[in-house]
Amino acid sequence: MTSVRLSRSQRFFKNLSLILLSAFVSLLLWAALRCPPGSDRSRLLALDLLPLDYAADLPACSAIIQGDLEGLERKQLSLLLKTMKKQQLLSEAFYHNVTQDCQRYVTERAFITVPLSQEEKEFPIAYSMVIHDQIEMFERLLRAVYTPQNVYCVHIDQKSSEDFRTAVRAIVSCLPNVFVASKLESVVYASWSRVQADLNCMEDLLKSPVQWRYLINTCGTDFPIKTNAEMVQALKLQNGRNSLESETTEDYKNSRWQFHHKITSNMVVKTNVRKSPPPISTPMFSGNAYFLVSRAFVRHVMESQEVRVLLEWEKDTYSPDEHLWATLQRMPSVPGSNPPHIKYHESDMKAIARIVKWHSLEGDVRNGAPYPPCSGVYRRSVCVYGAGDLRWLLQHHHLIANKFDPEVDNVAIRCLESYLHFKATYRNDAPDVDCLNLAGLSAVPRDAPVVAINAAKYSCHSAAGLGAVREFSEHILLLKKKAKSQMEQDRIHRNTF
Repeated sequence: MTSVRLSRSQRFFKNLSLILLSAFVSLLLWAALRCPPGSDRSRLLALDLLPLDYAADLPACSAIIQGDLEGLERKQLSLLLKTMKKQQLLSEAFYHNVTQDCQRYVTERAFITVPLSQEEKEFPIAYSMVIHDQIEMFERLLRAVYTPQNVYCVHIDQKSSEDFRTAVRAIVSCLPNVFVASKLESVVYASWSRVQADLNCMEDLLKSPVQWRYLINTCGTDFPIKTNAEMVQALKLQNGRNSLESETTEDYKNSRWQFHHKITSNMVVKTNVRKSPPPISTPMFSGNAYFLVSRAFVRHVMESQEVRVLLEWEKDTYSPDEHLWATLQRMPSVPGSNPPHIKYHESDMKAIARIVKWHSLEGDVRNGAPYPPCSGVYRRSVCVYGAGDLRWLLQHHHLIANKFDPEVDNVAIRCLESYLHFKATYRNDAPDVDCLNLAGLSAVPRDAPVVAINAAKYSCHSAAGLGAVREFSEHILLLKKKAKSQMEQDRIHRNTF
């Protein structure tokens, strides 16, 4: 009789579990219909849109960004600061292993897998990503800019290790809108190969079925300081125009294209052989390697005979990426360009493509310096940002910042990850209470949805809204911990029977 009772008990709990599971699935389906994918409200259907580690970092990170540590638990800050210099980066072997199960990898690494708004869905962006090492930093950059409606071309330096190349391909294989460039270059610093890498991606991206609107080029030390939604809004305001540094060339840089250069021992070396004048009617201009250009610009570069002649002439110059794009941006025939007149000069601080701190220009802004000192370290005269730079960075209009390195300051990257992920998933709109409840928040205290609504009203475009971010993130973290605890209790309960 005892065995019969046990089997009935087991059947009862099994049937009850199936009923509850069916009810839960039905609720999710009903919620999905009420908050369809692509709508702003659908972002709040999954609490896991803000992963546990991001939620845990947010209170301390928002305090750091705001420059106000008052009210922050010392333990929260110390735990975050302990990770400042990452002692051991994730290896290629780690990525080979975790990408064996793509669905699990994409979920556990917190990639955004649905368009977060209709506006973003209808305005896809293309990326050219030129990388050569630090597999973890590449994945973190990709994850930070990734959305399913965009398209990403990854150029891997041919000199990279076999382990690195295969690890990149393993990551790419799990994301349908990410691909490795069809032609790979052996990239030499300050040589034509850096330009060619972007050109290879341009050619591939034009063949993509994704009808992207703008192209942004990145390297392995970049990181975004805007969400994808903010990027879309900024690009729409460009109205077809490009944004990149393009200014009059300083005299000392003229020799970069006046003389023939050659590659010797993996270095670009100037010779005494003079080059012919540039094959264009407009002057040469200077800028940097980073650009934000329209689809029409890219198509013109690939198809124009005038541009083709210029590209060929540029191949033996020094650091052509710092004058080719800047010059194209001032040629009247190029879509989205600016006139060559001095009135249309655009500095790197005015363009939105990239924000960089140069060692020679840092100083006291009250005395006229363009920016304060770097809180990280300098590498090739460029600031590798520290957490102390975040407040300054987030006050600017640029889309992406350079440089970051987790071995210099991992907190800076972690805080941007948490802050941007929060902004992307809980921004601007007041979430519907029913949707919040159906997202697994039905056990939330009565005031929690109010906190969520109040926090969502902050645009987070400035440090002013970070107090609400901190408060909201603490609620999210508490909810996640409660959910985790409840799941553990349920597991113990199931095992008891």
